[in-house]
Amino acid sequence: MAGRGSRLRPHTLTVPKPLIPVAGKSIVHRLVEDIAKILKEPIEEVAFILGDEAFFGDDVVSSLQDLAKGLGAKASIYRQDLPLGTGHAIMCAKDSLSGPAVIAYADTLIRADFELDPAADSVIWVKQVDQPEAFGVVKLNANNEIIELVEKPKEFVSDLAVIGIYYFKEVGDLKKELQGVLDNNIQNGGEYQINDGIKAMMANGKVFKTGSVDEWMDCGNKDVTVETNSRMLGFLHNDGEHLVDYNVTLENSTIIPPCYIGENVVLKNTTVGPNVSLGKGTRVENSTIKNSLVQTSSHIKNADLDNAMIGNHVSYDGKFKSISIGDYSVFE
Repeated sequence: MAGRGSRLRPHTLTVPKPLIPVAGKSIVHRLVEDIAKILKEPIEEVAFILGDEAFFGDDVVSSLQDLAKGLGAKASIYRQDLPLGTGHAIMCAKDSLSGPAVIAYADTLIRADFELDPAADSVIWVKQVDQPEAFGVVKLNANNEIIELVEKPKEFVSDLAVIGIYYFKEVGDLKKELQGVLDNNIQNGGEYQINDGIKAMMANGKVFKTGSVDEWMDCGNKDVTVETNSRMLGFLHNDGEHLVDYNVTLENSTIIPPCYIGENVVLKNTTVGPNVSLGKGTRVENSTIKNSLVQTSSHIKNADLDNAMIGNHVSYDGKFKSISIGDYSVFE
């Protein structure tokens, strides 16, 4: 599911949050590919639930179709015209809700490697956290089965936070219960939620287990997206991935890894890194950049950037450090 992402403005005023690149690849592309690696089985279809066409247009649809094609799968595009909650969004794709399926929110990235429990009707992926009161968490019984979902518990329930990725052995069971949620107008916070469908499945005896991830990286706002970019660069660097394009032009400049440097980037009298992503066609002069994310075709001069996030086609000449600039902006 893909939303605009108001916490990442100004970037999401022109680019949907799931398409913002992290370490050179969009959030949704990384998420779908990482889930495919975990499942270790052929994927027949990838269904994307998008907002209105004015924001998620033909270029977005085309990129998502290419993503599914790269996995050997069919792409199905659905629209949620009104933001009526996660349960409502899932039911917008009801024509695709049959058989085994993974449901994921496209504002998070993971690193994980585990086998799905064949005894489970569903798996909810979780991450152990230090402050469970800030998250939705799962409550387990003696058999390590999930028996309850608790949102931001005031008293300790568990430290296993729900990260927004779910596996269903038969997603039609969820579809049936969510239809009941819609028909009976069961809302929380004015929205129809996936949790109400899951709770109904549990009440009908379905077995829910946990799947743990090694890393859970949020992309909900500028600061955490920059941090996630840094962490992902570190993982990819340690995995031995080649992150600097062969067509980068270096003139009296230094790259301190890990960094992602896209094609046709020009660096002049500049030090970049560590933990920097520069999109293709970007030019940087007389600058120092670290711990930052810059998208495509931007021109940066005389900058000293740290913890910065800069969009596409930006012209920036200045001395601010921790900045967030959306697409087609000029700072001179």
